[in-house]
This record gives sequence, C-alpha cells and structure tokens, in this order.
Amino acid sequence: MSKMSLQETLSNYVKQAVKSDFNIELETVEFQATRKEFSGDITVVVFPMLRFVKGNPVQIGETIGNYLVENVDEVNAFNVVKGFLNIEISDANYIHFFNGIKDDETYGFVSPKREEKAVMVEYSSPNTNKPLHLGHVRNNLLGYSVAEILKASGKKVYKTQIINDRGIHICKSMLAWERFGNGETPESTGLKGDKLVGNYYVKFDQEYKKQIQDLISKGSSEDDAKKQAPILIEAQNMLLKWEAGDEDVVALWKKMNGWVYEGFAQSYKNLGVDFDTLYYESNTYLLGKEFITEGLKSGVFQKEEDGSVWCDLTEDGLDKKIVQRSDGTAVYMTQDIGTAIQRIKDFPDVGGMVYTVGNEQDYHFQVLFLILKKLGFEWAKNLYHLSYGMVDLPSGKMKSREGTVVDADDLIEDMASTAEEISEELGKLDGYSPEEKMELYKTIGLGALKYYVLKVDPKKRILFDPKESIDFQGNTGPFIQYTYARIQSILRKANLKDGGSGNTTSLHPKEKELIKQIQLFPEVVQNAADNYSPALIANYTYDLVKEFNSFYQNVSILGADNENEKAFRVQLSHVVANTIKNSFGLLGIQVPKRM
Repeated sequence: MSKMSLQETLSNYVKQAVKSDFNIELETVEFQATRKEFSGDITVVVFPMLRFVKGNPVQIGETIGNYLVENVDEVNAFNVVKGFLNIEISDANYIHFFNGIKDDETYGFVSPKREEKAVMVEYSSPNTNKPLHLGHVRNNLLGYSVAEILKASGKKVYKTQIINDRGIHICKSMLAWERFGNGETPESTGLKGDKLVGNYYVKFDQEYKKQIQDLISKGSSEDDAKKQAPILIEAQNMLLKWEAGDEDVVALWKKMNGWVYEGFAQSYKNLGVDFDTLYYESNTYLLGKEFITEGLKSGVFQKEEDGSVWCDLTEDGLDKKIVQRSDGTAVYMTQDIGTAIQRIKDFPDVGGMVYTVGNEQDYHFQVLFLILKKLGFEWAKNLYHLSYGMVDLPSGKMKSREGTVVDADDLIEDMASTAEEISEELGKLDGYSPEEKMELYKTIGLGALKYYVLKVDPKKRILFDPKESIDFQGNTGPFIQYTYARIQSILRKANLKDGGSGNTTSLHPKEKELIKQIQLFPEVVQNAADNYSPALIANYTYDLVKEFNSFYQNVSILGADNENEKAFRVQLSHVVANTIKNSFGLLGIQVPKRM
C-alpha cells in the first residue's frame, strides 16, 4: 500500500479500537514518522485523544496497539513510549508498495485533469535596458521550478513573462547610444545585445552625474540640478515622443529592444529556462487604461479635481492608490491591471496566476490583487505573489547603475570554471574527452548554482558563495549529482540479464528505510506545489540521497547473497536514481550519467 492508503487503513482501525474498547467516536487520528531512536515505522500520537478518552496515555496506547496487531495484517508489532504508539509495519507491505511503483518512470507525478483550471506563472520580467543579473537568476530559477512543480502536482501550467519595454529607463539607454554610440551594433562590437545596451545605461548615468556637478558648481541646489540636467530633460522628451508614436523614436526603440531580446534569449538558454508566451508592457498598458474607465463607472475608482484617478483602499487597511496620472498617462499599476485581464482573455482556461517578483514589491501586489477583486473578476482570489529575498555575494550588494552588478552570463561561466577547478583537484574525470569534460563542468556548475539558490525558502535572503555551492560533500547539487552517477555505474555493472526476479520476502532495515523515503515523494510534490516552494523538493532529494548512501555503505548490492536479493537491490537503486532525476528535473537541474 502507498503511504497514504496505509495511513487511511490504520486511521480506520484506530477509530474502531477506540470505539470497541472505550465506546467513543474519534473524528481524527494524528500520525507522525517514528523517531529514529525507537523501533517502528509510523507513530500514532495518543495525547490529542485524551480530550475524549479518559485514562492513562500509555494504557490507551497499549490497548490500541494490541487491537491493531490482532486485526491488521500489515501491523507486525508495536511499542508505547509515553503518549506515542510506535507501530511496526510488515516488510510485505513495503515490498508490495515497491513492486507497484518500480516500473513507473513518472512515479510521484499526477497528470492534469481536463476540467481543472490552468495556472499561469510569471517570472523573469526584465527591463530591456540592461542584462540579467544575479537577482534575475533567482527569479528565473524560482519561477521555472514552481511552474514545473505545479505541473507535476497535476495542474495545467503556462509560463510567461512581461517584458518591461517602455518607460524612462529605456529612453536613457536609447539617448546615450544616439549621442555616444557612433552607430555601434552587437555585430560590430561582438557584444551580446543586452550587454551593449546596458553599457549605454551606465554611460547615461555617468553623463547625468557630470551635468549635475556642473550645475551645482554654477550655483544650483542639488535637488534642482537633478531635475534640470539637460540629458534627463531630453530623455523625458523622448518618452513623450515615444508615447505619441514618433516614427524615429519608435524605430530606434524597436532596433535596440531587438538587440536586447536576442541577448536575453541566449541567457535563458544558458540558464535552461523557457516560456510559453510573452507579454510586452508597450501593448498591455492601453488595456489597463480601458479598465480605468470601467472602474470609474462602477465606482471602484474616483477622479480627483486635477483629473488623476485613484482607488481608495483605506477601508481594507491599505491607502489611496493612484491608477492614472492627471495627464492621462499610465502608472505601473495601470499596466499590471491591463496585463492580468489580457492574459485571461488570451487563455480563458486560466483560473489563477503566480507572480514571481522580489519582496520589495509586496505592497504593490497586495494593492493589485485587491483592485482586481473589486473590479469583480472571479479569478482574482487565486492570485499569488511568489515573493523572494535578495541574493548577496560575499563581497557585498549589487547595484546596476554603478556597473558593479553580477552579470548572469558571467556567473554561469564562472560556475563552470569553478566546477572544472574542483573536479581537476579531485581527479574525478579520468578517461573523458575534452568535450565531455566541458559539458560535464557546465552541468555540475549550473546544478550547483540552481540547487544552492533553490534549497533555501524563497522568502529568505541568500548569501551566495560559488565555491561553497560546488562542494562534492554535504547539501549541494554536485553531491546529489555524484550519487546519481554512482547509481548509474552500479546499474551498468549489475547487468541483470542473468536471472534474479527481485522477489524478496524480507527487508534489511536499510532497505526498509529507503522505501519509506521513496514513499514520501508524491506527498512532497503536492506540498511543494501548495507552498510554491522548490526548497521542499531540494531538501527531500538530499534526505533521499543520504538514505541511499547509508544503504550503500551497509548493504552489499552487487555482492548480495543470491540473485533475487541482488536483483531487488538493483531495482531499488534504479527507483532511487529515477526519483533523484525526476525531483532534480523539477528544479531544472540535469543529472550526469557519469562523473
């Protein structure tokens, strides 16, 4: 039986025991895993029963335990420690479960039901004025992984991003390129398009700072200088021209954005993430404006004397929020309302959305979700902000304007070369061709990065240390990859064509522990989906690997006493490897066959 159906069976029998011996109807029975120091596989917690059943918890436990041994085939023995009834489950039950799943390559995953609503997961959502950096890496890894976990839990999923391709920041890069770029292109410089455009964003900032200093030296106050610097005024004028559809500005905007998209596409490929559909702010902000008009009619929004439009959320414990400026231009909120509505129009089967955005936007999403509810959209109650903390490097925080940002592509490259250094030291890769080695370094380096970022609860800040992440020991990606490769080597050596059906009747304690760990996997996938947390998958995989290594050290696989035993242990190893591969697939991590 699976873990769940075993719990259900036991729960029914515990209720029967309490009914027959104490004449009391229990509503629920509480279980937990048996603590390592006690014998047993599953524990019934007696304490909550004391509200209904009067008496000594140890005696109550004994009474229930005796009833279970007599009446339930799967129960072999029991012991009571204080108010905990530890139950030993028969080997036959675990063997039966194992035989039921051993050939299921997608064990733990659920197929989506036709009638169920889909979920749209948004991640990445970069600005088109600079390359992706370490913060975007966490965002992409989280979003991609949560989408894959939701899929595995039985949901239909669409992956999307909204590309922030309009606004003053974009005009800054455009203006600086126009002024200082001498017609440079990605082709002429050999730079990725996002890098090239990012350099001009930095260049704008340098010029702007110079002009501010100039104005201050001529007697302006700092505040005035910041507002009056000619280059900033020019950028603002460029934005007005863009919104008015000026041909030259729009042509430049299309050209430079095109460069950036090509650069991003390369970064996404390097990182191993993908999207089903893309949205652009330049298209969605107009729909937002339409709904402002709707909301004014229904009284969700109010117009002020200066013509600006607001939403009053003070009754809901928030404040008043502007949704359209007095000159009729859109604010971020406007376009976010537009984007959400547009997506549901495009994908009518979507019944909820997940937004992967950093925690500095927590308040923004509270407001957005509330406004969408007030506009009367049914799906608005199924919106979730997957909020995450900053990523720091040991050397301090990152700022994009100052050009000290950790670039995503560089980071991926650095990870591969760190993996190379460490592998060379350990001398693990003898007999590989140079191409195989390079491929493997990439797999190890990227696996290390992804695992390090995803094993932490999304809400927590991360201090990312590249060296520490590529350790072949401990709770790291490479350690788990190495265990997978080790199992592959066992499976190659085992060569099971020579007999042995794997039918066994009794289990070594280590085999039992390992099967118990495998049993947990479907539940972990569901929990990770419910909590939008890849960390649960990562830490489960680490526990599974530790359990396998303990089994490997204590039980001889290839030197088993007979062919049946050997075949069973090889099959068990295969299921562990497959579960590692599947759970790592949910984190977007590849597993190497050899390392």
